[in-house]
Amino acid sequence: MPIKVLMPALSPTMTEGNLAKWHKSEGDTVESGDVIAEIETDKATMEVEAVDEGIIGKIVIPEGTENVKVNELIAVLLEDGENDNDMESLLAGGGDAPAAPAPTTKEEPKAAATPAPAAASAPAAPAPRGDRVFASPLARRIAADKGINLSQVSGTGPRGRVVKADVEGFTGTSAAASVSSQSATLQPAGDQKVNAFGMLYTEIPNNNIKKITAQRLQESKQTVPHFYLTIECQIDELLRTRKAMNEAANGEYKLSVNDFVVKACANALQAYPAANVSWNDDAVHQYVHSDISVAVSTPNGLITPIVKQAEQKGLKGISAEVKDLAGRAREGRLSPEEFQGGTFTVSNLGMFGISEFGAIINPPQACILAVGAGEQKPYVDGGEVKIGTFMKCTLSVDHRAVDGAVGAEYLKILKTFIENPAAMLL
Repeated sequence: MPIKVLMPALSPTMTEGNLAKWHKSEGDTVESGDVIAEIETDKATMEVEAVDEGIIGKIVIPEGTENVKVNELIAVLLEDGENDNDMESLLAGGGDAPAAPAPTTKEEPKAAATPAPAAASAPAAPAPRGDRVFASPLARRIAADKGINLSQVSGTGPRGRVVKADVEGFTGTSAAASVSSQSATLQPAGDQKVNAFGMLYTEIPNNNIKKITAQRLQESKQTVPHFYLTIECQIDELLRTRKAMNEAANGEYKLSVNDFVVKACANALQAYPAANVSWNDDAVHQYVHSDISVAVSTPNGLITPIVKQAEQKGLKGISAEVKDLAGRAREGRLSPEEFQGGTFTVSNLGMFGISEFGAIINPPQACILAVGAGEQKPYVDGGEVKIGTFMKCTLSVDHRAVDGAVGAEYLKILKTFIENPAAMLL
């Protein structure tokens, strides 16, 4: 009997995905474990392996198809001795087999044709009235800016005088024709198009990752009551410690400031577990381990791979793990368990020169730390003016799970670890 190949659920929350690529063609022989396709989920592109052996009899869903539902029929595998006739009832929806939907391939954006001069098809503007048009100077200036023929405007001022309100409320064809004429002079090239305002643009299709990320960020900002706490940490000792450790490594590893921040966040959560929580309607969940998500920018959008049980790992181990996770995230090769979950997120834009910002909470977590760049500035110490390097950290908090006092206490402890990095090595 032909074997149904269904759209797999590659994560607990996945309901649909994009069939990015087929590695096998109709007529190809496959064995169990062979990679047959690539599926684009909300966070990564995953390889799908065959669980049975046979011959690809029919590819139902072509590569490039978007929004394929989980458990939807995507292909049919024939066993030895079977042929096209054995697939007829399955493809027709017979028995308990799911009906095969009509293939819908994703079309590449086509180059926009050069628009014909819109003014030629627009209704011809009526000839100006022979009599003089009475209008205020302001109305004339606005009309000239908008390309409006004053002879078409009905005046509501004294003796039919055209005033500002008449021009601003005018909805005739003259202004539209002017915009159309301007648009007609533009010559789109390649995939460029012209919008209603005569502006050239190209379309950049949103992939599934960006769509889901946008949806979750919007839900977070709209449904989670954010509040923000900012603290400034002096990082001169951290920088000295980092330099000494990197020099001692002799090229074996290279620690970053962010590695110290990840470790400090993990230790601070263990020292103050009231901040290591997430909100649920029935109860607040307080977590045992510090699973730190690290925001990584990829060509497909933002993703947050997780350094699990970071409180139990040294700076060297955290550094290696973050580099590995970030690299595979940019290549779309993370497994779901490597980016789903986490108890706390670190988002660092210091390398871009950003001194301070507020991040959007990564649900279901209750906290995210936005880390800025280290900047030198004068400060007073024991009555003396000195120069130090300071870094601002802004904690975005879900007020349902973490109130102001808890957030402030957590930042106080975090500051201690950042300013005294030796404490993290104990």
